[in-house]
Amino acid sequence: MQCRSDCGACCIAPSISSKIPGMPAGKDADQYCMQLSEDFKCKIFNHNSRPQVCIDFIPCEDVCGSKRADALKNLKILEQATK
Repeated sequence: MQCRSDCGACCIAPSISSKIPGMPAGKDADQYCMQLSEDFKCKIFNHNSRPQVCIDFIPCEDVCGSKRADALKNLKILEQATK
């Protein structure tokens, strides 16, 4: 599955404990990553500074669903389950 344009759910819903450029302590769940552009694309997608956890995330229908709202909901559920 390819990432949907205008989604960015994986840059919002989950917490990220890894260092992110501009966010040395990572980010909390439901916090927008500062590397998320206004059109919901990762500004550092092809850069070496992109956290490994972000590189390792593979979009799939089970997590991303059929629309952005599904992805946000599913990622929030996974965040709570792995807290």
